[in-house]
Amino acid sequence: MIKEDIRMALEYLKNSDAPYSNFNVAAVLTDINDNKFVGVNVETISLTSNVCAERNAIFTAITEGSKKFKRVVIVGGKNGKVTSYTPPCGVCRQMLRDYCDPETFDVVIAIDEDNYQEFKLKDLLPHSFGPENLED
Repeated sequence: MIKEDIRMALEYLKNSDAPYSNFNVAAVLTDINDNKFVGVNVETISLTSNVCAERNAIFTAITEGSKKFKRVVIVGGKNGKVTSYTPPCGVCRQMLRDYCDPETFDVVIAIDEDNYQEFKLKDLLPHSFGPENLED
């Protein structure tokens, strides 16, 4: 499953639109029913309205009616060449936290099918603030 998601992310990487940073990123988000949602980063000249690949995948999933997830696979690199690992930014980590169980949700960062690292969200965002903090 992970290798399939890595291949999918690498394929979609070419659809990333990063004319300012030239750093392309693609993410494949898997929900609890094994549905796949792909996102790529999209940049604009104002920079503040950019959207990361991970958040783009979450927005797509929510648009399709899915809100519970179990894994994300992320690939990225300068000019679309993946030569190192690309972990999610802080904003994406927090957004994933809003929709995922940090104890079980897997974050996979990959260079290719044979070179990848797996983390639990809780390890990438310790002491996080989540929806349960707002419960009475």
